[in-house]
Amino acid sequence: MKPLIFLSLLITIITSCSRQEAVEKNVYAWYKSPVIYNLDVEVFKDSDSNGIGDFQGLTSKLDYLESLGVDMIWLAPFQPTPNKDDGYDVSDYYGIDDRLGTEADFQQFMAEAKRRKLRVIMDVVLNHSSLDHPWYQTARKDTNSTKHDWYVWSKERPDDWDEGMGFPEVETETWTYDSIAEKYYFHRFYTHQPDLNFENDDVLEEAKRILSYWLDKGMDGFRLDAVPFIIDLPKTSSADPEHDFDILTQLSSHVKAQKPEAVLLGEANVEPEDNELYFGVNGDGLHMMFNFYANQYLFYGLATGDVSLFEDALEDTKEKPGAAQWAYFLRNHDEVDLGRLSEDQIEEVYSRFGPDTSMRVYDRGIRRRLAPMLNNDMQHLRMAYSLLFSLPGTPVIRYGEEIGMGDDLRLKERLAVRTPMQWSDGKNGGFSTAAETFRPVIGFGDYDYTKLNVQNAEKDPESLLNFIKHLIRLREESPSLVRGQWKVLDSDSENVLIIQYSYDDETLIACHNFSDQAEEFSFASEAAKGTFLELISNKETNFDRQKDKIQVQIEPYGHRWYKAGGI
Repeated sequence: MKPLIFLSLLITIITSCSRQEAVEKNVYAWYKSPVIYNLDVEVFKDSDSNGIGDFQGLTSKLDYLESLGVDMIWLAPFQPTPNKDDGYDVSDYYGIDDRLGTEADFQQFMAEAKRRKLRVIMDVVLNHSSLDHPWYQTARKDTNSTKHDWYVWSKERPDDWDEGMGFPEVETETWTYDSIAEKYYFHRFYTHQPDLNFENDDVLEEAKRILSYWLDKGMDGFRLDAVPFIIDLPKTSSADPEHDFDILTQLSSHVKAQKPEAVLLGEANVEPEDNELYFGVNGDGLHMMFNFYANQYLFYGLATGDVSLFEDALEDTKEKPGAAQWAYFLRNHDEVDLGRLSEDQIEEVYSRFGPDTSMRVYDRGIRRRLAPMLNNDMQHLRMAYSLLFSLPGTPVIRYGEEIGMGDDLRLKERLAVRTPMQWSDGKNGGFSTAAETFRPVIGFGDYDYTKLNVQNAEKDPESLLNFIKHLIRLREESPSLVRGQWKVLDSDSENVLIIQYSYDDETLIACHNFSDQAEEFSFASEAAKGTFLELISNKETNFDRQKDKIQVQIEPYGHRWYKAGGI
């Protein structure tokens, strides 16, 4: 090859690589940095005194979210719904629920969020619609209509009609007879939520139109609900169906083509060996997934003090393609799902966090918020949140968790953790001035809104709220947590988790004691030289060393972020 041709080719390759690196850095890497705040408009803030939260109320609280330090808001479903499943039963994918405000209210919220540089993603529920959706009503009344094939039907009741329920104990079947259609329809979840048939190309195209519609409204992406059930093929098996991952690829490609920087955050509780299928080998699937697998072992560790299984889960989920990212959480809007633990392990977690059967749900989970599960032990709570913000992924907070809100077990199923936000000690916790709210504000026990609310927490320098604000700021100031390479360091204690991050010249070592007893432990790190700066307390520390290991003493539920070397 002639020198000039070779030089030209080399320049082309370098330029192409540089452009690709720039694209990945500027377009696809942004979602590794934010702290995500999940909220439901109807329980956040009521502006018109009708007892239901709305978009105007949410807009009025954006300054609070900005002061908290979050970067992205994840909105629970806000589209029109008969509300039999708290909005996850959608009856119109292209509208705003009248109870929550108008299109203008929504647009004002979006504008104000963007003015504060807050990104917004929304829940989109594609695997099923409401039974009341016009699509289903047409489908059941006219079996010759094109809409009929938008759902999954069987003339005869399948043999596995009573398998694969998403909500066992509550639902007893996945195939239910429709007397109008004179056929059985498939529903993974409630009977009033018939599954859409994504083997039908028209359904897939409609899903793309839905995503396009909300991207045009300014959305920065989507939290895709129940991803494995969007792409499953129910007729292959109710309990263990085959999956068509091309559906996910097409949805992802469609979003990327319209808005390259938009993010798809998937709810997919799958085994580690399946992760690559959902992320996509070439980055053509989900950008982010919740790490449900690790979360279940995290709660086992929180319950028992033993971190070994959680360490294994972190290692099992470490490998992922390209710019893929995990999202980590402590509590979300659903139950604490323990379904991947053994029966004995589930019982251990139940005995600690859900000792009464009223605290459990779906034969696999716990329907409580974090503070009650941890007996409102502030040191334990601080450790848990220190851990969350130092895990190798994007942290997600559920509204109210930042002040340590409680739960109301009088409410059915998952509604126990979906009570209105507690803003002050005023009427209805400052959520609403209505005579009665559509869902009760917690007004009893340790979590009574007159004691526990944002207003009080902001004034208390030792509050959980101010601690979480501190953690968010520290994470923002620690690039190694966001961009660094990480590894679990060996410790001689089964109760202490140590993760080391390295990025450029910065090394950060996060230590967390899962035990209610003080621990002495040691670890080795090639980067741990000289003085450490403990970031949470902002104190310099010199450690005892024995040969090549650092000796550490830590209090019950202790938590440290050590910035190491070259300080």
